[in-house]
Amino acid sequence: MEQRILSSHRRTGGDFEDPVKVPVSVLLRDVTKRYGSVTAVESISFQVRRGEVAGLLGTNGAGKTTLLKMMSTWLAPTSGRIEIEGRDVQREPLSVRRMLGYLPEHTALYEIMRVDRFLSFVGKLRGLHTSELAARTAWVVERCGLCEILDKRIHECSKGNRQRIGLAAALIHNPRVLLLDEPTHGLDPLQVAAFLDLVLELRRGRTVIFSSHILSELLAVSDRLLIINRGRLAADTTIPELKEAARDAGRGLDQAILELIRSEGKTR
Repeated sequence: MEQRILSSHRRTGGDFEDPVKVPVSVLLRDVTKRYGSVTAVESISFQVRRGEVAGLLGTNGAGKTTLLKMMSTWLAPTSGRIEIEGRDVQREPLSVRRMLGYLPEHTALYEIMRVDRFLSFVGKLRGLHTSELAARTAWVVERCGLCEILDKRIHECSKGNRQRIGLAAALIHNPRVLLLDEPTHGLDPLQVAAFLDLVLELRRGRTVIFSSHILSELLAVSDRLLIINRGRLAADTTIPELKEAARDAGRGLDQAILELIRSEGKTR
């Protein structure tokens, strides 16, 4: 399916904005990651503007997690350039980390700690002082639904609650850019619905990149889809454009997206 040229305006919070006036928040240029003879990510380029939610869609093993790890400074690209809010992730990794919230696929938590003490610990590591730490902790506890488990040790919490604790830790310093790798993994249907509502709230003034292989979740919150297949960018398209192209081609939306997932490289 031929991909359409991106539209000249995008929707943010119900209003249309000229993208030229909205700063680029995340920029990738010809990013490649190799492990010996294996190429995990190959020559990927895209940009995400402030206030956008970009859905990163692909099958397991497509390269989504590798991309997010490189954006978060966990991994160095073999070649290419990544900028977060204008800062190069390799030249200024500490500055980048201050602006990022990252929820990895497998959340690392100090399981012997109580939930409230863990969040306080993370906030202090992020440089929050007493009054700001208290305000931000109260905000993430309420938004992530942690009020009833604050006095529990993390190892006593369910898998879904641990995921929410990880999200709270990623948000506590009020990051400009939020990277979410399979963030709804382990959540029940009500928790998923609440999380998607939270993503829509978080987009105001910040950038969200949300990785998933569950199409319905990405369609619910994303302005754009970045479709990854075999380490390549198969498509970079807005949701309305994708729906229009599918309709013009006489295909259902799911079928059109599956074709893009199976494609070998980015189409124009």
